[in-house]
Amino acid sequence: MASLKEYFNQFDDLHVMVIGDIMIDSYLWGTVNRISPEAPVPIVNVAKREKRLGGAANVALNLKAMGAKPHLIALIGDDKDGDDMLQLFKEVSFSEEGIFRSKDRPTTIKHRVIGGSQQLLRVDAEDSKSSSGKEREELKSRIAKTIDKCHAVIFEDYDKGVIDKELIDYTVELCRDRNIPVSVDPKKRNFLEYKRVDLFKPNLKETREGLNLQINPAEIMSLNFASEELRKHLGHKITLMTLSENGVYIDGKDKKIIPAHKREISDVSGAGDTVISVACLCLALKIEESLIAELSNLAGGQVCEHVGVVPVDKEQLYQEAMESLDLRKYGLDG
Repeated sequence: MASLKEYFNQFDDLHVMVIGDIMIDSYLWGTVNRISPEAPVPIVNVAKREKRLGGAANVALNLKAMGAKPHLIALIGDDKDGDDMLQLFKEVSFSEEGIFRSKDRPTTIKHRVIGGSQQLLRVDAEDSKSSSGKEREELKSRIAKTIDKCHAVIFEDYDKGVIDKELIDYTVELCRDRNIPVSVDPKKRNFLEYKRVDLFKPNLKETREGLNLQINPAEIMSLNFASEELRKHLGHKITLMTLSENGVYIDGKDKKIIPAHKREISDVSGAGDTVISVACLCLALKIEESLIAELSNLAGGQVCEHVGVVPVDKEQLYQEAMESLDLRKYGLDG
């Protein structure tokens, strides 16, 4: 009988390409004791400043935390924030090989101001225009050089312009020729462009907007209808829809809602990154689809217990899965 531990150990052997919008998550942490006399806003006394990898780079951090080897394909600016990004890469031993520095766009950075444990303000510095022909060709070149060492591919789309239909079609075709599974965490701009992928992971809001449908996350028939509409457009294999406090919905061989586990929620930022990371790794190992949903659901909930964007804890995820999941129905022991 196979074991969950064996699967977790096998994650260490996987190489995963992550294509998408990388950014810096910048934090100002402080305390709030009074309101500004200049305007009805709190005054934050800054105690700590921090910069973290965000967006598609946070997906890569989650993959690394699970033991896999991520390969990022992305654009950043030829600017000071781009220098900071590459310094953050060095600190976590990420390769710069798949990164193209463009003189035509800034590096995306999200500034978050946090008072105590409460996010008070977010300021985004970005340019979300579509990539130029030169930028796209640079990305395609990096994809072609890296694809043969990878066991899976993730599109992590934040609508910041890196991903477009041409890049999607090019990559999916490469992957289909090599039998490499493709997972997608979509956003609005390219929502219906991810055709013939293996796993499509929208959240509830994205699905409602992308299909212009009213969807009841507590009703399996409503979710089944939405998933079938997605499949008509995309021809994908598996739908994994995140439903916030309602858990996740999976439509593959089975159609079911996996309820959320009770937790003390501090911050939902980055939960989707964690879900797609764990789901992709499970898909690469051909783990049963319902178990993919169970493990991804646990992982996404885990990171919501922390303030700010943080990656999954592999050992904690394993322990929680052992304690809360009925692994025998998947033919697994510990």
